[in-house]
Amino acid sequence: MDFSGKVALVTGGANGIGAATVRGFVARGARVAIVDRDAEAGAALAAEFGQAAIFRQADVTRGADVAAYVQATLDAFGAIDCFHNNAGIEGKVAPTAEYEEAIFDAVMGVNVKGVFLGLRHVLPVMIRQERGAVVNTASIAGLVGTAGMPAYVASKHAVIGLTKVAAGEVGRLGIRVNAICPGPIDTRMVRDIAKQVSPNRPEAVEEGYAAGLPLRRYGRAEEVANLVLFLCSDLASNITGAQYVVDGGRTAVPVGISQNGVR
Repeated sequence: MDFSGKVALVTGGANGIGAATVRGFVARGARVAIVDRDAEAGAALAAEFGQAAIFRQADVTRGADVAAYVQATLDAFGAIDCFHNNAGIEGKVAPTAEYEEAIFDAVMGVNVKGVFLGLRHVLPVMIRQERGAVVNTASIAGLVGTAGMPAYVASKHAVIGLTKVAAGEVGRLGIRVNAICPGPIDTRMVRDIAKQVSPNRPEAVEEGYAAGLPLRRYGRAEEVANLVLFLCSDLASNITGAQYVVDGGRTAVPVGISQNGVR
């Protein structure tokens, strides 16, 4: 997977899966534009790579911000060959009957509108280039339900839908669009969900959940990044409109979580 001479754009790129993807692209020769609302972490990450990376702070729910990060990438590097449309939030853990409307709107705004706006502004660039690969970050929550996470589950199902629509529209132009569906990955997001489920014993939730997985552990951000890199590479030249699971077997053998761990 050689990305020498290629330009990658990663939203939600300052931390977690996004940061691992940034590191993977740079290590394989790409120049990378990092987009995140966390200015401190984003700027620090970009500084590690000198002229091979830039950082742009943005709110992915605002069209003007999205247009600006796309233009900043073009101004710096002249093209967008790979787009990891990754920014997302988890929202709250609460039953549907009790879920707050404002939180639902916030989750859908980042996870669905943010992904749509990314496609809306990056695809025209790729259409002009007649090349490009997009990887949207969905989740296993886009494939199965999880009690207490109605907004997140709905949003990630929507990401898979957007992926399939876009893939059908631009495939003939030499552009591929796929989605990844991570399961439990050792990131801030998953740890925060455990804290919401059991504020006093989040470690019990994590240990119990991991014990119920076929691989008996949470995944690492780098393992997800490897899948993103593959889907952006020429090795995946005949793959589009697909969703790839990287979940330690979670969807093969369903596992639930509770305050006491697995259920």
